[in-house]
Amino acid sequence: MTRAARRADEIAAVRETERTTVLIIGAGINGISLFRDLAHQGIDAVIVDRGDFASGASAASSHMIHGGIRYLENGEFRLVRESVQERNGLLRIAPHYVKPLQTTIPIYSTFSGILSAPLRFLTHRSGKPTERGAVLIKAGLTLYDLFSRDGGSVPRHRFLGRRRSLEELPALDPEVKYTATYFDASMHDPERLALDVLQDGRSANDHSHALNYVEAIGRDGDTVVLRDRETAEEFRIRADVVVNTSGPWTDLTNEALGQVTRYMGGTKGSHIVLDNDELLEATQGREIFFEHSDGRIVLIYPLKGRVLVGTTDIDADPREPARCTEDEVDYFFELIAHVFPTIAVSREQIVYRFSGIRPLPRHEDTAPGFVSRDYRVELDNSEPVPMLSLVGGKWTTFRALGESLADRVLDLLGRTRAVSTADAPIGGGRGFPRTPRARASWKQTHLAGAGARGDALLARYGTRAAEVWAHIEQHEDHDLAGGELSTRELEWMVDNEMVVRLADVVLRRTSIAFVGAVTAEALEEIADALAPMLNWTPDRRDAEIEATAHLLSEAHGVDIDVPIAR
Repeated sequence: MTRAARRADEIAAVRETERTTVLIIGAGINGISLFRDLAHQGIDAVIVDRGDFASGASAASSHMIHGGIRYLENGEFRLVRESVQERNGLLRIAPHYVKPLQTTIPIYSTFSGILSAPLRFLTHRSGKPTERGAVLIKAGLTLYDLFSRDGGSVPRHRFLGRRRSLEELPALDPEVKYTATYFDASMHDPERLALDVLQDGRSANDHSHALNYVEAIGRDGDTVVLRDRETAEEFRIRADVVVNTSGPWTDLTNEALGQVTRYMGGTKGSHIVLDNDELLEATQGREIFFEHSDGRIVLIYPLKGRVLVGTTDIDADPREPARCTEDEVDYFFELIAHVFPTIAVSREQIVYRFSGIRPLPRHEDTAPGFVSRDYRVELDNSEPVPMLSLVGGKWTTFRALGESLADRVLDLLGRTRAVSTADAPIGGGRGFPRTPRARASWKQTHLAGAGARGDALLARYGTRAAEVWAHIEQHEDHDLAGGELSTRELEWMVDNEMVVRLADVVLRRTSIAFVGAVTAEALEEIADALAPMLNWTPDRRDAEIEATAHLLSEAHGVDIDVPIAR
């Protein structure tokens, strides 16, 4: 049976039952987290997304799990407390993707910002931007340490003067007066973490279904109309509760369902990925994080042998695709020069760029940087079936948000919580070996014969790598994309990770595009391997290559010459 047939069977199962207890519209990380939590409560659910899983705002993150130190200035103490608790929790339950991240703030003054910060706290107006001085940052990090206490999950912050700072980071601007270093956490494969959360939900409840490339296009009383974007076929489903987790597109989804709302007011955040060995070395393996003179938060972050640089915070229209502009690239280069003035960067070193819209609430005159990153839930009871709309939310708090949102659903259903997901390991985080010795032992037991490839599999799948390797070993295997993938591993992805399109593999199931390893030959190799698995015709195979090349060029600044299908 091809994957196309398996997908058809999954949709057929939903069509035949014609109902579910909960319909979740939007399969970003927050919708997926709700799906998983409900499955653990024994509640069947169907989650749909008009694109691939975690392909919207969830795919445009800064790859960080952080407590949000700057939210302290907004007075969002509840959010900071929850964020650091969830960060520490994810270090325990998802150690295959979430790792401690040493973070350093370069500081250029002692007292700057002391007068403006209280005003910003009280009014949430940005005023004239000023960089934060050592006194203010020291106070913030001291408070942050108090929120972060959790059995020593991460070390406390430390301050260094100019001499010691330059000893640790020799390429740093010599004009720096101090550095402050603390720990948050990195998330090296956000889309894969989302897939693990989704798979947990599917495994926990046989009556729950996840459908990508299926969109909600209307509502008729207690029935929601869905359209399969692969076949253009429409079908209907009844639910006891509908939950809109469409992120920045929440108002547009509500509009399609006949409800006019004005909940959302997201901002665009862009990033670039650089292949620059000198910049990579200059970071010394740590994130450089600071507020630039214009008030924007900036990060320079080593990741997968590349350097991620971001981010911007610009009001955006969710009806328009978010794109990283040349002006934003210029801005990123300026801030790199501000921190590492002797390191040259150029556009030729950009291997990937991406941009997304944060799912923030409508904020009217509030400056983008001061818009709350917290979340809330809106209930509409005007229709026969209650509908909840999620407003806000961020990667760090996805598990807690999913649990909180599930509690709202359970209340509407007249049900009570059976279990908490707070301590439930996620996917390949179960039994993950945490020390070099434990990893060597685990690989010897579960990945015997994999050699150096075992490290790549363990990083990509966590302990699920044992299942992947067992599949690979069954038959002859061939490298794809210069060894970034193989035919048997691709087959495992198709069988287990709901691959529908070529872009799903290149952009989300792997890091091929992110690290700049995608070529015309790689696209053709992967498409050739996918074609029999997904029952593609030659025309569909050509169309997939052309569509992926166009997406890479238009959305990610990666230009690839591929033959145009005729």
